[in-house]
Amino acid sequence: MNINFESFEENAASESSEPVPLSCGTEEDENESALEGLKREIKTYVLRIGRMTAAQEKAYAELSPRWCIPFEKKQLNFVDIFGNTNPVIIEIGFGMGDATADLAEANPDINYLGIEVHRPGVGKLLNEIQKRELKNLFIIEYDAVEVLREMIGDNTVNGFHIFFPDPWPKKRHHKRRMVQRPRTNLFAQKLSKGGYLYFVTDWLEYAEFALEELNETKSLKNKYDGFALPQKWRKQTKFERKGIAADRPITELFFEKI
Repeated sequence: MNINFESFEENAASESSEPVPLSCGTEEDENESALEGLKREIKTYVLRIGRMTAAQEKAYAELSPRWCIPFEKKQLNFVDIFGNTNPVIIEIGFGMGDATADLAEANPDINYLGIEVHRPGVGKLLNEIQKRELKNLFIIEYDAVEVLREMIGDNTVNGFHIFFPDPWPKKRHHKRRMVQRPRTNLFAQKLSKGGYLYFVTDWLEYAEFALEELNETKSLKNKYDGFALPQKWRKQTKFERKGIAADRPITELFFEKI
């Protein structure tokens, strides 16, 4: 199966505040951890309140009921959502969504589920969904880790794309990184056999860190001996161009579920 994908994740500009997850029509479960007597889990992102354009606000208000899936503690049935049994790729952090829309338009036989907390990006992608009349792309505006835990069934995902996530370069913030154990166990749990996790970054130390974490994850196997070769079907992204301009190497990892 040849799959052409590109996506990107907005790098968090602030490291100061604890984020509050949002979703289209979300159910807020703020007291769950308190009830369980557990420490609230550290988030992998900081929610940045960006200004929405008039077009983004209009798209969000009018289109989110149709294309945004509310967060709830209930597993999704992909056949019910997409109306077919095509492969499902989950993109964690699609930024403003332009590349995501391009891919969905070019690959109508692939189902896309984009997870993002940046509301202007959600509004922008909703606008593209309507403009291009896409039927194979839905959005969840919520914390990706919680979405995977509560809404995604085991062995149901054909691939994860994590492109240019926030590297959280300061050592004290490494705990916020998306690709690390035990989160990598969660990715493996959700992948179907033969499914893949494709990670790309312009921060070499994060790539080295992620390689170690993925190598220690049972049921995931590196397709390459170390870092992956660039996948020909992955187009260059906005954040990749910024990394190249700053003379940072682009490093890729490609692991498959065995």
